[in-house]
Amino acid sequence: MSVVLVPRSSALAAFRQRMDAVTIRIGVLLLVAWLFIIIALPLWALLSKGFENSSGAFVGLDNFVTYFSTPTLFNSVFNSFWVALLATAIVIPLAFGYAYALTRSCMPFKGLFYAIALLPLFAPSLLSAISLIYLFGNQGVLKTLLFGHTIYGPLGIVIAQVFYCFPHALIILMTALALADARLYEVADALGTKPSRVFRTVTLPGAKYGLVNAAFVVFTLVITDFGIAKVIGGQFNVLATDAYKQVVGQQNFSMGAVVGMILLVPAVVAFAIDRVVQRRQVALLSARAVPLQPKQQGLRDAAMTAYVACLAVLIIGVLGTAVWASFIVYWPYNLALTLKNYDFGTFDAAGWSPYFNSIKMAALTALIGTATIFTGAYLVEKTRANSIGRSIAHLLAMLPVAVPGLVLGLGYVFFFNAKWNPLNIFYGTMLVLVVNSIAHFYTVAHITALTALKQIDPEFESVSASLKVSIWRTFRRVTVPICMPAIFDIAIYMFVNALTTVSAVIFLYSPSTKLASVAIVHMDEAGFTAGAAAMATLILVTALAAKLLHLALNRLFFFRAQAWRTR
Repeated sequence: MSVVLVPRSSALAAFRQRMDAVTIRIGVLLLVAWLFIIIALPLWALLSKGFENSSGAFVGLDNFVTYFSTPTLFNSVFNSFWVALLATAIVIPLAFGYAYALTRSCMPFKGLFYAIALLPLFAPSLLSAISLIYLFGNQGVLKTLLFGHTIYGPLGIVIAQVFYCFPHALIILMTALALADARLYEVADALGTKPSRVFRTVTLPGAKYGLVNAAFVVFTLVITDFGIAKVIGGQFNVLATDAYKQVVGQQNFSMGAVVGMILLVPAVVAFAIDRVVQRRQVALLSARAVPLQPKQQGLRDAAMTAYVACLAVLIIGVLGTAVWASFIVYWPYNLALTLKNYDFGTFDAAGWSPYFNSIKMAALTALIGTATIFTGAYLVEKTRANSIGRSIAHLLAMLPVAVPGLVLGLGYVFFFNAKWNPLNIFYGTMLVLVVNSIAHFYTVAHITALTALKQIDPEFESVSASLKVSIWRTFRRVTVPICMPAIFDIAIYMFVNALTTVSAVIFLYSPSTKLASVAIVHMDEAGFTAGAAAMATLILVTALAAKLLHLALNRLFFFRAQAWRTR
């Protein structure tokens, strides 16, 4: 009998490969379990709560019958829908004109105007409502322009939502208009087609999917936003404030779950329609296409510059009003400058702690969220083990995009606060706020990571396997460095959104974990609008500083660690 001796190095490499396969399967299972805990189970808890009474007994559709038979509650559905439709009808044309000017004209200072338009992304939604109160409220300097109407109600909600949603629509429409085939416009020009007809028959059809997508995004943002309606809505009830009143004000959790499910319907419908529309989308640029380069036209460029400049001034004016008011002694009677409004202890017993809690929560969300989301995307995209588990993980990762923050927050209340749940020891802690924020913004970050990973040739993993290199070493030494710009993008996205969110966390904080966005709501409720403006200004400045740091790190990383990208 002969004995075959296997080299020690080959046996060790084979053992490492087996361990890689085992760890990948375990990793996929842990990813699925993680997504079930932070996304699926809280939503299940919300859905089940809507069919129970206050004692937890099953009552079927009784809660829904009660809701729709109560006029004051049912009117909120109608109010939310028409306000969302009106805001969408205003935002889309404004954003389309702004995006068209930036992409299809030769106007100057395009980068500056685009940066100004994105400023509302770095502020909590409540900031625009606070500014409108200073401008058009009971002591507003411009309240005479309303001709006797009040800003507290649907008028204020619509105007504030237009300001808040404008950059979201602009980003989508900029992408839709950035790509166009110049040959279509050259043919139209050669045939002597009028510019209005070219716009109607070439430009609009080419951007229709972007328009539809932007409309659904804005509609969903408006109908699910809590902060603006709470600050400037007055006695005008909408679904988001109804959920808050039922849960926080009346401790009626079953009715709060009903409102949450109603809020979930438009978001899910919008997501489903968006999926259908995307399947019908065709490529705008073929291999033979010629990218469109706008030509200089003096009169048109001047008109578009004037249009963009007017909107930019309005955006700066709204932001600037809240920032300026945070340094004013007593608006509008004593306009002397002061720092007393930043002494938050005089407005809220928590003082400065909500601001530092927000920084801590946003930083942990960025660190933990970026690591888990990118690793999870790697398991879904770059591994081949456990295909069913990877499909389930991808489905769960895509779910939060159709779930409003307020709905997810309610789900966390019912799930993590349940007596039967061993995880209820974490309820009211910073960890729940971090996990909730990760779940809330999971989908966009997951798609960003997948996009970056899809750009890497699978040969990297194949070569690593042939050389008996551990897949995790390849992940650490090759994949992560290549995808570092995308990882930075995910981190800053998670940080800024966690810093500014209010809807998802309004039900989850405790006295020791109160956040800045929640403190703004409470200070405004107590009549301390100046203190609320000061806290909102701090969030804005912090978010902008984080974005500037992100740009600096990106530049440093690209010029040094990413030198291989340049020839």
